[in-house]
Amino acid sequence: MFENTRLAFQGVWNHKLRSFLTMLGIIIGIASIITIVSTIKGTNEQIKQNLIGSGTNAVIVSVYQDEYEYGMDYSPNPDGVAVISEETRHELEEIPNVEAASLFRKRSYANGIYYKNTGFNGSISGIDAHYFNVCGYDLCYGRGFADTDYKNCRKVVILDTKAVTTLFGHEDPIGSTIEIMTEPFTVVGVVEKSNTFKPVIETINDYYMYADTSSGSMFIPDSAWPIVYRFDEPQSAAVKASGTDAMTNAGKAAADLLTEKQILVSGSQFSYRSEDLLKQAQQLQAMSTQTNRQLVWIASISLLVGGIGVMNIMLVSVAERTSEIGLKKAIGAKKRRILRQFLTEAAVLTTLGGIIGIAAGIGLAKLLSSVMQTPTAISVPAIIISALFSAVIGIVFGLLPAMKAAKMSPIDALRRE
Repeated sequence: MFENTRLAFQGVWNHKLRSFLTMLGIIIGIASIITIVSTIKGTNEQIKQNLIGSGTNAVIVSVYQDEYEYGMDYSPNPDGVAVISEETRHELEEIPNVEAASLFRKRSYANGIYYKNTGFNGSISGIDAHYFNVCGYDLCYGRGFADTDYKNCRKVVILDTKAVTTLFGHEDPIGSTIEIMTEPFTVVGVVEKSNTFKPVIETINDYYMYADTSSGSMFIPDSAWPIVYRFDEPQSAAVKASGTDAMTNAGKAAADLLTEKQILVSGSQFSYRSEDLLKQAQQLQAMSTQTNRQLVWIASISLLVGGIGVMNIMLVSVAERTSEIGLKKAIGAKKRRILRQFLTEAAVLTTLGGIIGIAAGIGLAKLLSSVMQTPTAISVPAIIISALFSAVIGIVFGLLPAMKAAKMSPIDALRRE
């Protein structure tokens, strides 16, 4: 086997240009497949990140009425939905793949909020002490909510950086008073999302899907929520999953638990449900993969062309080396020895082409990733399969020339020379 391999490399080296032209079809085919598969994988990662972001893995579980999320912005307080207890929050944290859980109330489009003469139409949330950790917020400056803020129902508020820009511009907001539904709240801190991911926005549809056009968000202690809105509203839960792929199951388990424990009337039109951004991402990924899979089949045609080129050059090689074959058989070389020699030469030729194609494919994938501004996602399984497949091509398409050489009569071979 070692001797056959050495002879194969020697033959490739002795006919460098011919060998390279023979390998070209394999190189182009393998490079195309590696590039396409890596681009598909990178695009799928981009889709997942655009919909979910990265780093927080937080799933929001909210009250739904029939098929629609129940919004307190425009609906009365629903009957039959209990306030979630701290014990239930602990049960949420015991769900497999859930690292932490938080309870909060939210108005997505707040009204009656002013700083001096400037109005605010962003969101306002009444949060517990776990919310910022679960949803991935970091304190920029000022302070967070203290235990005494919750215990004494203090009228304090924390803003995100976008809300600061909306209401204060370049002023320092700490210590300022914001009017929320005629109640004065003191700004004690400023937060921002710890996740630095920014979705790629290339079209107007991307803008409407991903762009944050709100005025920002503000947060008050959940114990102070009734001061502003006069009564306890249904709570939502945020659960932090252990990873992006665990978000769907963690969210569903949390929603099922809350529906079972917090919906008081059997057969109620209300239920808890989780937002399934991962499912949306998977649907878009499936569409992307299905479209690009056709390109893989098209690129595979060049492998067929490359294989035919290998068969052709191996037939030429057999014709050129007729006397060598005849001499080997005359001194006792068996058919299987000749067969293995030419199969090894064909496999070495296509494997070298596959290795060069893999390198070219990785380079093209990184180049396209840079141009398209998508994550680089080189598919290791595709590389391994491509390397093995290129060797198989050599064996399959080299079989006919090898069998022709093996069946050659030594007398006829020497006479022809």
